[in-house]
Amino acid sequence: MGVGGNWAKQVGRIFTSSLSDFNPFRGDEPYLSIDIGSSTIKLLEVSGRAGQLRVMNAAMLPTPPSAIQNNMVYETSAVADATRALAESRGIKARKVVTAVPGPAVIIKRVTLPAQSARELENTILFEAGNFIPEDLENVNLDYQITDYLDDGKRMEVLLVAAKKDIVASYTEAVRAAGMTPMVVDVDYFALENMFETNYQAPPDRAIALVNIGARYSSINILRNGRSTFTGDVPVGGRDISDGLMRDLGIGSEDAETLKSGGSLPSIPADQAAPVIDAAAAALIDEIHHALSFFWTAATDETIDHIYLSGGVARMPGLAQQLSERVGAPAEIANPFAHLTVDRAVDTPQFREQAADFAVAMGLATRRPDDK
Repeated sequence: MGVGGNWAKQVGRIFTSSLSDFNPFRGDEPYLSIDIGSSTIKLLEVSGRAGQLRVMNAAMLPTPPSAIQNNMVYETSAVADATRALAESRGIKARKVVTAVPGPAVIIKRVTLPAQSARELENTILFEAGNFIPEDLENVNLDYQITDYLDDGKRMEVLLVAAKKDIVASYTEAVRAAGMTPMVVDVDYFALENMFETNYQAPPDRAIALVNIGARYSSINILRNGRSTFTGDVPVGGRDISDGLMRDLGIGSEDAETLKSGGSLPSIPADQAAPVIDAAAAALIDEIHHALSFFWTAATDETIDHIYLSGGVARMPGLAQQLSERVGAPAEIANPFAHLTVDRAVDTPQFREQAADFAVAMGLATRRPDDK
């Protein structure tokens, strides 16, 4: 079985739920991808399949305060009400949903096993999973995928993915409470990979780092030769930058967001704000650089060849350039819609400006329950 984008679609497939009304002959019906983050909820209504996707609607709003805690949806009603209201305000009709759990909530293990048939592998995984997953298997959703064959096909590299059932349920319950049907639950790491595979062509023998900067953490997926070789996260994000600006400049959260996005404040001279912004960004860059160096360069003795940034903070002026200089590799802001058809009503200047915010949601939009 191939790897790369198709592999990323496979991982997480047993998190699929509520398939009783799925009709395989209705491949062009619109789906709704929902990225429920700790800071914002992003919705994309998309029709078609990977390679021929059409964005019909896009919307984003702040996540209700304290609704997401410890990588779970704690306030189901608040998230459901906000999601329903947002969909209704945009005239979104799709009710079948693809969503994701955050990477830090997922256990990912790469193991090497003797080559074996699909049925034998399934039995081996069920028998051996307890040795690799530090959780009671009764309490997790487990999936696996062959990612590579080694030693002339004598051994296989297998990726195991597990998520606690209560974490998965917290997201699906929020979707159901919004009057929608959860069809697939993915992982944000792999959604990023699908976004990249849909819009970019990675050169062979190059290491590509996908870095999505969220509010509370930044997720990293490193691809080499078209397949994921490392996934991880660092516990810093946009909220850390906001907190630093609020603390050091004595401003509120809205003013901090204005400065992060490159705006100015009449009450704060530019020469006073600039060093504070640079210091806050430097702390984030330090963490990302450390993760890339520790988990990739130190482990493989190879360098990162290119970095694609996404998430709202990716648009922070100078951030991509600073990260590029620190890592020693080109860095650019990813365009999740580079190879998608976007309806004219959606393709506004504001949407184009916020495109990087929708990286995970766009990757989710490539998923369907019958992915092979």
